[in-house]
Amino acid sequence: MLSKKIAKALNGQINAEIYSSYMYLSMSAWFEQAGLAGFANWMLQQAREEMSHAMKFFHFVSERGGRVLLEKIAQPPTDWKSALDVFEATLAHERKVTGLINDLTNLALDERDHATNIFLQWFISEQVEEEAGVGAVLDKLKLIGKDTSGLFALDQELGRRLFTPPPAG
Repeated sequence: MLSKKIAKALNGQINAEIYSSYMYLSMSAWFEQAGLAGFANWMLQQAREEMSHAMKFFHFVSERGGRVLLEKIAQPPTDWKSALDVFEATLAHERKVTGLINDLTNLALDERDHATNIFLQWFISEQVEEEAGVGAVLDKLKLIGKDTSGLFALDQELGRRLFTPPPAG
């Protein structure tokens, strides 16, 4: 059984994960409008991944006897200056999510909720991967600078990204 404190915090994380998905959809739409279909695809896959994270939290709360309480989702930004600007915002957002996961883990440890702590370990590893993946694209964008042929090549590369849902449980 989840404590009220843990259940409230996990419900907050469900909201944060859905917001992340919503934000990446907004970024995907911006890239579509900019004519960068590969970048749009990358963000669409990212949105799908974030929604799967929300659902992992959703099911965990239910499995532990907690009640899922969905909250209002804030409107994400809708405009950016460039692809570089989008990925800088993405990295900042992923770092924020890493902080949220770390805070949840600290709470689970404080509450001696070992099941929640174990559950959160997957997300800790996932956030390392998330930040590294976004950082790699950001590094390439910085190398490309204003080279449109480089941007075209990166757009083609990002267009090949596919989302594979993580195993259940």
